[in-house]
Amino acid sequence: MMDWTETELSALRRAYASGTTRVSYDGKSVDYGSAADLLGRIRTIERAIAGVSRPLSVASLAGFSRGDR
Repeated sequence: MMDWTETELSALRRAYASGTTRVSYDGKSVDYGSAADLLGRIRTIERAIAGVSRPLSVASLAGFSRGDR
């Protein structure tokens, strides 16, 4: 597993917010194929920093039935 830094995460967030897919930090540059790819990398790093190894569920829906209808 890679050790990501807050510097890298900040650069990724800035690039995503500005609408670009090219990210530069610490003398490195990376071109992401799409904004979705960039966002995926941001989420991966956020989970790694938070110590979570699987994607978190965002929401769930509950269904109810009275059984007589």
